[in-house]
This record gives sequence, structure tokens and C-alpha cells, in this order.
Amino acid sequence: MTDTANATLASPILIVDDDPTTCDVVRAYLERDGYRVVVCRSGAEALDVARQTAPRCLVLDVMLPGRDGFSICEEIRRRGSMVPILMLSARTDEPDRVVGLRIGADDYLVKPFSPGELVARVAALLRRAEIGPLPPTVLRLGELELVLDRHEVLAGGRSLELTHFEFAMVAALLEQPGRVLSRGQLIDRLYGGDGMPVYERSVDVHIARIREKLRAAHAGAAIVTVRSVGYKMMAAEALRR
Repeated sequence: MTDTANATLASPILIVDDDPTTCDVVRAYLERDGYRVVVCRSGAEALDVARQTAPRCLVLDVMLPGRDGFSICEEIRRRGSMVPILMLSARTDEPDRVVGLRIGADDYLVKPFSPGELVARVAALLRRAEIGPLPPTVLRLGELELVLDRHEVLAGGRSLELTHFEFAMVAALLEQPGRVLSRGQLIDRLYGGDGMPVYERSVDVHIARIREKLRAAHAGAAIVTVRSVGYKMMAAEALRR
């Protein structure tokens, strides 16, 4: 077995869904692609298993007995885990997708779905989470620093937690402060041309969440909306002039 295969099998993909058929089908497709899979049928069990196995990715259903998927996602993020989370739901309403992304999910897939698409989305999340070493570059604006090679964010010297998507978006905006990036350009950075359907509303959700974190951390930088065009990053002191 190659080193890559060993790495793939080392940590599992954790599936949390109370529907046996969904679990069986998703497990079969993931295992066919060489992933090790662990299945949980309840949210309470999932939290314990996630702590014990340190999964590479979490496939989390919204509708679970006891604690729902939203509360599980929130708890995992409160614990400081940055594991990629793909949420599943039979709910098609946009507000549910927005809630999932706002509380820390990295992607959202509506049931019924193609198992092949789910595997592709998991693979895309893993590629973004496990990208190779980046040049030892630090991007700075105000009190905000992104240490690219360590995938670390600092605000006034204190660590600031961002999801993989949020980090990529802030990095894109910080590369050229003051330059406006359209939603389409940000989507290209977030999804890397994987060819999957992406809602521009998802960009707005990520931006809103980043703004809250920057404001709470007194980062000295802010994201400015340029109506009908996109977003740009500015130093807070420049905005006060």
C-alpha cells in the first residue's frame, strides 16, 4: 500500500445519519474510493466518536434523534475543531443552508443526492483542508495577520479562528487590500474550479461571519461591500478618514 493510501485510511470519514440506507450507500461509495468510514446514528454518539477518532471529514445529517445536526456542528466548532463538515438535509429552504454555513459547516448537500456527488464534495473538502505547504508568507492589514504556511490567523497577536473557507476568502482579500473582488472571483478561490454548483448567497454568508469575527477581535481591518460589484478589505483607520 502506498503512503497516500495509508494516509487516506489513517483517519476516518465520520458519517452521522439515522437513516440506515443513507449510511450504507454513502459508506459503500466512500470505501470504494479508499476511505475508511465510521458511522454514527445519533448526535450524542457522534460527539464521542469524533473526539476518539479525530475524523478527516464529517458528513452530518441535520435531522437526528436527540440533538440535531446544527447543534452538533456548533459544539464541534466550540471545541476548536476545524474538521471539514458537510451537512446533509432534506430541507431545501435557503434559510437552512444559510444557518448551516453560518454556524461553521463548510458545505451543504440537499437530499436526495447523488452518492457520487457526495464523494466528490468530500474529496474537494479534503483537498482544501490538506493543501500542501504554502510559501512562508504573512499577509498583514491593521492588527490582522495571516500566516499562510501555518494556516494561522492573528488579530492583535491573538489567535482568531476561521474555517477553511473563511481563511481562503480573507487571504484573497488581503493579497491586494483595497482591490474589489467579485463574488465570482471569491467563489473561484473557495471552490477551486471543482465544477460544483455554488450559490453567490454562500459568499455573502461567509462575509457576514468573517465581519463578525473581525469586529469582535478588534482586528483593525474590515470588509467593505461595493454595491453590485463585490467586496474589498480595508484598514479600519482608512475607513474613518
